[in-house]
Amino acid sequence: MTGKKVLVVDDDAKTVELVKLYLNRDGYRVLTASDGIEALRLAREGHPDLIVLDIMLPGVDGLTVCRALRAESDVPIIMLTARTTDQDKLDGLDLGADDYVTKPFSPREMAARVRAILRRLPGERGPDEIRCGGLIVNFARHEAVLQGRPLNLTIVEFKLLGVLVREPGRVFSRAELIEKALGYDFEGFDRTIDVHILNLRRKLEPDPKNPRYIKTVYGVGYKLAEVNSGT
Repeated sequence: MTGKKVLVVDDDAKTVELVKLYLNRDGYRVLTASDGIEALRLAREGHPDLIVLDIMLPGVDGLTVCRALRAESDVPIIMLTARTTDQDKLDGLDLGADDYVTKPFSPREMAARVRAILRRLPGERGPDEIRCGGLIVNFARHEAVLQGRPLNLTIVEFKLLGVLVREPGRVFSRAELIEKALGYDFEGFDRTIDVHILNLRRKLEPDPKNPRYIKTVYGVGYKLAEVNSGT
């Protein structure tokens, strides 16, 4: 883990220094920024392995930064904010954030979340492209195509599909999908997966009411059907 680079973005200097202190202790190299414009510059030039990103930033806010980065990169992002409503959290996750930490927070918890996300990365990397029936998921280009038709998926939908397509036939509980696709687990959030799966089916399935690809295993969760590659 030593040598990984983390970009910490917050306009509160004390918060930045505290997080930096704990991450340095874990052996990470830390870049810092206090506004959205500087965050974008350092993310593009410094190529961090993970970004801790505050929402309330001067000039360009954190959600805008997250949206811009997701259009060009899959670098893990932990959103940091004083906002605590579920909708605020969902907004960040829908834009592609991997985790969410609310202020005030324990710097030890933050360091633990950074370690957990960076630990997952090698296991999540696999082939650049997976084919399942007429479905093609290209992770390098962040594209999904069905029978030659591009699917206009949100970040969350693509991540969910990516988890399912890597292990066709395996049943994932809602909690597992949250952990593997979103990296976020707060009480009461698991049913939101149902909404994302419903939206994914609308884009993926010829008949969403009788899904061919994403199957529900009642009382357990969801799985990607093992569709023959030639169909």
